Amino acid sequence: MRRKLADNLKRVRERMQAACERAKRSIDSVRVIAVTKSVEVDVIRGTIESGLCDLGESRVQELVKRAGMVNEHLTRRRKLEPDNTPPEPRWHMIGHLQRNKVRPVLPWTDFVHSLDSLRLAEELSEEATRLGRTAQAMIQVNVSGEKSKYGIAVGATTHLVEHIASLPNLQIVGLMTMAPHVKDPEESRPNFRRLRELFEEIQKDRTAGDGFKELSMGMSNDYEIAIEEGATMIRLGSALYDGLTAN
Repeated sequence: MRRKLADNLKRVRERMQAACERAKRSIDSVRVIAVTKSVEVDVIRGTIESGLCDLGESRVQELVKRAGMVNEHLTRRRKLEPDNTPPEPRWHMIGHLQRNKVRPVLPWTDFVHSLDSLRLAEELSEEATRLGRTAQAMIQVNVSGEKSKYGIAVGATTHLVEHIASLPNLQIVGLMTMAPHVKDPEESRPNFRRLRELFEEIQKDRTAGDGFKELSMGMSNDYEIAIEEGATMIRLGSALYDGLTAN
């Protein structure tokens, strides 16, 4: 399992490096989010051992369960092997988040990629305040306009950022989008480019503050195009776990 994962990761890194060279940027400016929904917990442990410590889940119940299991495993490891324990992973909530699921998921989550309404922002702010921490979130933008996708319209994004900026204990760190699933990854480029342009507009007027630095875009089928268009986070499942998915 570890050899297969290492081979997949090596292949991903090579393609990332080539994309970064084309875009004249450093590979260190792109963070891989390992989307773990299709693999067993032992593969998640192997992922952390391989050095990938950003993990993404799209369902609240699975994120809470898996984060708890991984935390328990690492706690045991620290007792048995204090000098040979990988760091704690950072969990990313990358799927649609309902307001009534904020309370169970936020204690485990470092980043919410799918903030798409003021009411959800208020819930995140309130729960983060209760926990005595700052929640970090990205606004999900439906750049393609597909009815089947969550996210707010491009034209409504700046307005939402302005309303959220004053909420306590909530920091908007960037934007996220999901491009349409197409055979030719090049067809995703206009969506990624438009999100980057919107991101730069918001950065320029400084509405979101200095922490607004992340562009979460690109998945296994189009992450190279996303990198060329400025992605700082790419969300990879099958590219990492080909041959390792659960039955």
